[in-house]
Amino acid sequence: MNTQVTLAGVTLKNPVMTASGTFGSGMEYSEFVDLNRLGAVVTKGVANVPWEGNPTPRVAEVYGGMLNAIGLQNPGVEVLLERDVPFLKQFDTKIIVNVCGKTVEEYVETVERLGEEPAVAMLEINVSCPNVKEGAIAFGQKADALYNITHEIKKHAKQPVIMKLSPNVTDIGEMARAAEAAGADALSLINTLTGMKIDVNKRRFVLANKTGGMSGPAIKPVAVRMVYQAAHAVKIPIIGMGGIATAEDAIEFILAGAAAVSIGAMNFVNPYTTMEVVKGIEDYMKKYHVENITDLIGAVEE
Repeated sequence: MNTQVTLAGVTLKNPVMTASGTFGSGMEYSEFVDLNRLGAVVTKGVANVPWEGNPTPRVAEVYGGMLNAIGLQNPGVEVLLERDVPFLKQFDTKIIVNVCGKTVEEYVETVERLGEEPAVAMLEINVSCPNVKEGAIAFGQKADALYNITHEIKKHAKQPVIMKLSPNVTDIGEMARAAEAAGADALSLINTLTGMKIDVNKRRFVLANKTGGMSGPAIKPVAVRMVYQAAHAVKIPIIGMGGIATAEDAIEFILAGAAAVSIGAMNFVNPYTTMEVVKGIEDYMKKYHVENITDLIGAVEE
């Protein structure tokens, strides 16, 4: 069986990676997970300078998942390069760094700095960050803003660029096409859905930020639908994510058109989820006599 997949010229030993923000930078899970068995580790989002994140409380449990309003707290790109990348280089897995910013210039500064580190195989760009120069509307919620930031990042990036799409849009196909037209090498989707929780006894918002990003199994049907639509809108590879808890979930995304998958919220519930999905995909391939994982990409019968 061949479980290898290739994304924009980067070959992964299998299609299973970690969703940014749910796996630290790998070190935090290394006691539970054999990082050598993962296709890639995607780091928590990193900016050009350290971010403190949002005030607490900033995590809440909801039916079928969780809300988070962490605010992309991170130690900055220099700490990532000094501490986290050297740690990850010990393992036989690809390193993908997630990048965030409040302005195009901040993204570009981080992307240029990461271009100096050859161990970083790909960049994943989080465009769900508020654009402080455009009334705080996220970069990924308007097609022209998404096109512009993708185009600018591609001018400076040395690694292939994955644009991580927001689901909080009217037409995911339009957003996918905008990123592709601007030069994106791959797409990942979906990021979290915007949600809210209110404590009825206190009559207060549960999160200090009022709203947060919803992730977990409850969002999977939305994510599968959006991956399917994006896969039919563009020719570049897609990384599917959103509520993956089992190998069957992962295969559902692959059949919908994803070339790879990322596991997020379930890492908090069961830190062995990634390993179980890797093995489960192999078991599925044996059961159905699938020789190459790539034969399953987009193979749902119309």
